[in-house]
Amino acid sequence: MQNMISNTEFDFDEWAKLAKEDPDAFENKRQQIIQDVIDKSSQKIKRRMQGLQWQIDQVRATSANPMASCLKISQMMWDKTTGENGLVDHLQILSEPGHIRDSLEQPRQSATIMDLTDRLNKEKD
Repeated sequence: MQNMISNTEFDFDEWAKLAKEDPDAFENKRQQIIQDVIDKSSQKIKRRMQGLQWQIDQVRATSANPMASCLKISQMMWDKTTGENGLVDHLQILSEPGHIRDSLEQPRQSATIMDLTDRLNKEKD
């Protein structure tokens, strides 16, 4: 997803002008770009992205004004970062000793390989 965003040039002045002169066209373009990003995402995260965008749209629709929706959406982002089961919690779990990552980095134990061809030949006789 990072490549999709970085390959798209964003001209703030153009967007600000469009929002001022034609708010409906601005909203249509905004929704189309968001939908394009969701459509190009992997199946693994597409449903989650659709759900998150739905939540954002509901906050925008039920807020008294754009600033109120901005504050609520910002709080949602902080909750996902620092809240219970958020990004910070997951990063802490990954850094704990004994996490599965640590067990994958440990060298594997060696084993003795036994040649069973003699044994099989004796059973055939």
